[in-house]
Amino acid sequence: MKQTGNTILITGGGSGIGEALAHRFHDQGNTVIVAGRRLDALERACAGRERMHAIVLDVESAAAIDDFAGRLLAAHPEINVLVNNAGIMRYEALDQRRDLGDAEATITTNLLGPIRLTNALIEHLGGQADAAIVNVTSGLAFVPLIFTPTYNAIKAAIHSYTISLREVLRGRVEVIELAPPAVQTELTPGQSTRAAYLPLAEFTDEVMALFAQEPTPSEILVERVGFQRFAEAEGRFDETLQKLNEMAAKARQG
Repeated sequence: MKQTGNTILITGGGSGIGEALAHRFHDQGNTVIVAGRRLDALERACAGRERMHAIVLDVESAAAIDDFAGRLLAAHPEINVLVNNAGIMRYEALDQRRDLGDAEATITTNLLGPIRLTNALIEHLGGQADAAIVNVTSGLAFVPLIFTPTYNAIKAAIHSYTISLREVLRGRVEVIELAPPAVQTELTPGQSTRAAYLPLAEFTDEVMALFAQEPTPSEILVERVGFQRFAEAEGRFDETLQKLNEMAAKARQG
């Protein structure tokens, strides 16, 4: 992936990993558009930065995504990089009948959102020089956290979807997967202060170093996420599943 001179759209760019990536890509000399539901958060992310722009996007609505794509391309026809980062993570109890609102919202936001937005922009990106799509998944795509089952399943689905997309677009659009471990953000309440989680700045430093490699890896994997990513291939899946969930439970308890 070209490091500078791009016009990059980052969904979920008003906070957390999305905002951190937006600032780092902008620092490298790229134009960056951040998109999300909350204009105030997006505008804070853009504050004091020329060539950073905010556009409101409701990823839960198919009609809103189509409208957004039209507005985006009218305002920024040079866009050549899409980063599908927006997502939610909800805790769910599988051992009792429950309202499925959280599961359904996770599917709509984390799975249908990236698929719909990619679909809306794919023909445009296919005609751009140095085009790239970056799909943000998770280490939980490979070893799940048992209290976030729908989130894990969706990230595994996006991992698979990304592989298919990469093969179909090979030679036209570069397709990259970014799979974070547990990072100190507010993806879930209290997560940004959990000592066991990777500090956001350290994560972003390592990610940007990986993006700078030539060629860019098809999977952007910081060192800490290898614990999950390669667990099954290395014959330690069951052990990793147990350790991961014990560590997560301890971290939530403080």
